[in-house]
Amino acid sequence: MPQTQCTRCGYPDCHGYAEAMADGSADINRCPPGGAEGIVRLAALTGRPPLPLDPQRGHEGPRALAVIDENWCIGCTLCIKACPVDCIVGASKQMHTVVEPLCTGCELCVPVCPVDCISMEPVTGDRTGWAAWSEDEAAQARERYAFHRLRVAREQRENDERLAAKAAHKLADLQAASTLVDADVLARKRAVIEAAMQRARERGERSDDKP
Repeated sequence: MPQTQCTRCGYPDCHGYAEAMADGSADINRCPPGGAEGIVRLAALTGRPPLPLDPQRGHEGPRALAVIDENWCIGCTLCIKACPVDCIVGASKQMHTVVEPLCTGCELCVPVCPVDCISMEPVTGDRTGWAAWSEDEAAQARERYAFHRLRVAREQRENDERLAAKAAHKLADLQAASTLVDADVLARKRAVIEAAMQRARERGERSDDKP
């Protein structure tokens, strides 16, 4: 697999598509970045006959790189979150840019941009499919995607831990407040009872004073 993680095959990543082909639930012709050469390679690996590329998944073409128009970028970070190989750098409300040697051309950053400031620029001329994407580049992209998944999982875990700690503190605060409220209610009840008893004593004393 070319490891662009573009999801055009209909699966969340190249590994998911590979598993689907392995268990027979997906055809071998659903990867536009791999192109015709990719299908031939998959046919050799799986023992299935080569098929034309499924046009519903896209078309084979030159490899493209994402380019951000920095004059229009608003720093929303949505493209950073969408990139499967962490090749976009920037910060919230700051201009973003693409580290070109790391971009796989997956195009996942394009639809999430709210100001349409990302374009895909072909960079390989007439070379398409595997002719435009080497095995070394695929291996590097696989490693970056694996690191991306680890980072996202770590950040999610840390966020869950922060939320859990916040919820625990809030629960403790609520429990403390509940204890205070209960004590106040008991104090008021005690005061009401004591006042009623005092009135009763006073009435009794007045009755004793009567001839």
